[in-house]
Amino acid sequence: MKQDAKKIYLRTFGCQMNEYDTELVRSILTKEDYTIVNDETEADIVLLNTCSVRENAHRKVFGNVHSVRHKRNGNPVMIGILGCMASGLREDLLNDRHLNIDFIAGPDSYKRLPKLIEECYKTNTNSHSRGVSQYAPISKPFDVTLSEFETYSDIYPARDAGVNAWVAVMRGCNNFCTFCVVPYTRGRERSRSPENILEEVKHLVADGFKQVTLLGQNVNSYNYDGTDFADLIKAVATVEGIKRARFTSPHPKDFPEKLLDVMANDHRICQHIHLPLQAGNDRILNLMNRTYSQEEFLKLTGQIRTKCPEVALTTDIIIGFPSETDEEFEDTFRVMEQVEFDSAFIFKYSQRKGTIAARKYPDDIPEEKKTERIVRLNELQRSITLKKNQAHIGEIQEVLVESKSATGDSENHFGRSDGHKTVILAPGNYSIGDLIQVTITGASPNDLKGKMVELLK
Repeated sequence: MKQDAKKIYLRTFGCQMNEYDTELVRSILTKEDYTIVNDETEADIVLLNTCSVRENAHRKVFGNVHSVRHKRNGNPVMIGILGCMASGLREDLLNDRHLNIDFIAGPDSYKRLPKLIEECYKTNTNSHSRGVSQYAPISKPFDVTLSEFETYSDIYPARDAGVNAWVAVMRGCNNFCTFCVVPYTRGRERSRSPENILEEVKHLVADGFKQVTLLGQNVNSYNYDGTDFADLIKAVATVEGIKRARFTSPHPKDFPEKLLDVMANDHRICQHIHLPLQAGNDRILNLMNRTYSQEEFLKLTGQIRTKCPEVALTTDIIIGFPSETDEEFEDTFRVMEQVEFDSAFIFKYSQRKGTIAARKYPDDIPEEKKTERIVRLNELQRSITLKKNQAHIGEIQEVLVESKSATGDSENHFGRSDGHKTVILAPGNYSIGDLIQVTITGASPNDLKGKMVELLK
């Protein structure tokens, strides 16, 4: 039966791709007359769109399942797990009686969600009439099929109003970094047609969005019938009404010079590149299957800064990869000193079930050693970020106003510079969505402060 009156609450964990996928799910379900609600206690069905990249994401999801059950005080609720955890931990999720998950769907199976929900209501009637049941459900519908073709190009995501919109231009990954589950949970790379992407961007402009961020697990691998990523972002940036175009995340192994030329010659393409280093030692990079060396990475960052002198470089780092010695960690430390990233996301290695690293390499770095290393890198990065941010004081920068400030001051607003730096804006004659010129008046390791000089068209 079609559950026309059912209310659904969606919660998203993890990366921007998951945010985009949640918007796809919202669109798919509302077309089938389900109602999306913002309060999980009002929902008949709670969907958790999950991430498998980091251990902390797992803990959050399991904690949220128990929290949802607790808040219902025995009243019935159906819980579905979506996304990467569904693909990577299917048996664990379906068989865990303490979690009592009702159904799961992987990233390529969202079009089947209405059918999975209907199946769940048909087969689990007895379980749900009892509310939080101590009994195993009669059956657990699931679909975690990995597709070679699904790009959801026929679905326009249901987004909340805002300034920035995520646009997935490709899905999947072919890189098989040994620490990463993405190739196993999201499948092989496949790209959407440029015409389809441009149609979505034009729709976004009509919906009031000023900026688009193009997404892919390895976005610079985008290719569709000879159109590469540089061609694509150039075309996106020329769509009338788009003030800025961003992208994330490229892979250092095949970063094209052509993309740098496009960035250098079009002011609408933001001068920000998130370039994951992961480690600065060649042996560890090889164990990770990153397919580039320290020397090659440093050569690339030098080339980027030559072509795009104003670029802000950010990165990801994993410390404590299996067998990483103190000296090998020092290589990472020295690379970070040399490159001087504008900011960095630094993580302790955590073993992910099903990855090559989990099968081949014991997680043998003591927790206290990981903590010592991550503290050192964070201290280094904090000092570099502060120095770089302070260097902007007195400059006039273009800032896109995104929202009211999160500081609690109702008159201040929050925006981002071209280099993706957070700017806290003093009150002025501007509105959300405006592109303004701002004098940078202050800096901290976390953000810049500024005052409007001029409203730009």
